Amino acid sequence: MTHTSPTPGIRPSAHPLPDLHGHGLRLRPWDVDSEADVDAWFRGRTDPDFRRWNTPLKITTDLDSARDSLRDAVRNAAEGTAAAYCVTDAATGAPLGHTGVNVINSLMGYGRVGYWVLPEARGRRVATHALTLTARWALTGPGLGLHRLELDHALGHDASCRIAERCGFRYEGTLRGAMWEAGRHDAYRDMHLHARLATDPDPDVNL
Repeated sequence: MTHTSPTPGIRPSAHPLPDLHGHGLRLRPWDVDSEADVDAWFRGRTDPDFRRWNTPLKITTDLDSARDSLRDAVRNAAEGTAAAYCVTDAATGAPLGHTGVNVINSLMGYGRVGYWVLPEARGRRVATHALTLTARWALTGPGLGLHRLELDHALGHDASCRIAERCGFRYEGTLRGAMWEAGRHDAYRDMHLHARLATDPDPDVNL
């Protein structure tokens, strides 16, 4: 497990996130005090492909805004309302991307997953393997023990559709006007909804 000094303004969680291992990856909690982590977060959230398909509440424009949004993610994890993981190469420790349960409703046993991969790490099934590790942890007793995980993506994002289905997230329908248009908070677009239940079989992502 990763141990870091507490970040000012963030109370250490009573149940810190465990590291997750598999498929040549190590998933560890993000460290807002690490310049390498802030840089990876900045590059991931300002990448044109990320911006095309995602419009966060706080849009990252520079390293300061990247640090602020990463601090929010770390704080939410400490409060138990989310679980944010830095996806790294198990051998080198190099950051490859992000995965996590961005919304956790413990009362309903529900969560919503998300992920992104840095440009240099694409084409290596990093998203598929990282999402598989995250989902397995979130849906099992030793992890979050959730009943349902949802994954949504903008209509037309075919790569995300394939990753979702490969990882056992069944397509459940199209939601109209359910997410923001790229780079805007005043216009909406449709999205696909996928979901996976704890009772669904574990997919074989090596196929």
